[in-house]
Amino acid sequence: MSATTWTQLTDGTSCGSGEVCSVGECSPKCFIDGELHAEDAVNPANPCEVCAPSTSTTTWSARASVPLLVGGEDIAAQGWNVVSQTPSTLSYGEDYVRLETSTNSGGRTSGQLLIAKADAVDPTNPFKLQVTMLVESVNRHNSLDSGAAILGSFTPPAGNSTDRAQMIYLDSAAIGWADDRQSAAFAVTDGAYHVYELAVDAAKVATVSVDGVAMLTRNNFTATGTIAIGDQTNDPNVDGVVRIKSVARLCP
Repeated sequence: MSATTWTQLTDGTSCGSGEVCSVGECSPKCFIDGELHAEDAVNPANPCEVCAPSTSTTTWSARASVPLLVGGEDIAAQGWNVVSQTPSTLSYGEDYVRLETSTNSGGRTSGQLLIAKADAVDPTNPFKLQVTMLVESVNRHNSLDSGAAILGSFTPPAGNSTDRAQMIYLDSAAIGWADDRQSAAFAVTDGAYHVYELAVDAAKVATVSVDGVAMLTRNNFTATGTIAIGDQTNDPNVDGVVRIKSVARLCP
């Protein structure tokens, strides 16, 4: 140390509230286990923890959820695959991804457009998924088929019999399980975004909530770890148009 010159702080030294020294400058980073991490960096050992310098610069901080899809950004870069048949269109808005399907006049089949993400959940443990979505329009579902659907378990290309039975369909004025075991009235196509949540507990009991209100439940829910959203069927005149703003897995 010197009484006549400035002393360079070593990397990781605390140098202000929510900041540490990095390459000679103070910045909002974390210094954990001898390594520097950028703000919002994810703990490689636990995706439910991040570097949050405003909370702590020396330990990982808990976060409420793990983002699986951020609307407006390339879904392929976020680990999503597309399952499609024409006529269908995937496009982007400023903060959403838009999925649209239709049926050609006299067509015996229709468009199909699903986006799917593998390893979205751990099927051996309880999980909660939240999908923030606006349904612009949708035709009435058929049993085991839906033009606007959320699949908490998915096997390409359209879901196996189990996936489809426990699929959540979104009709214009109702939601329900696609095997028609249970449904609930809801104004799906009201022009607003809604938060659709699928929660599966340790006993494999699944609960579906909309904007925090529980609406559906079923026992013995099984999951593959892959999820999917969109128009799951190529049945004619069973089509939908949806905007997906976000998909997240809630942290325990």
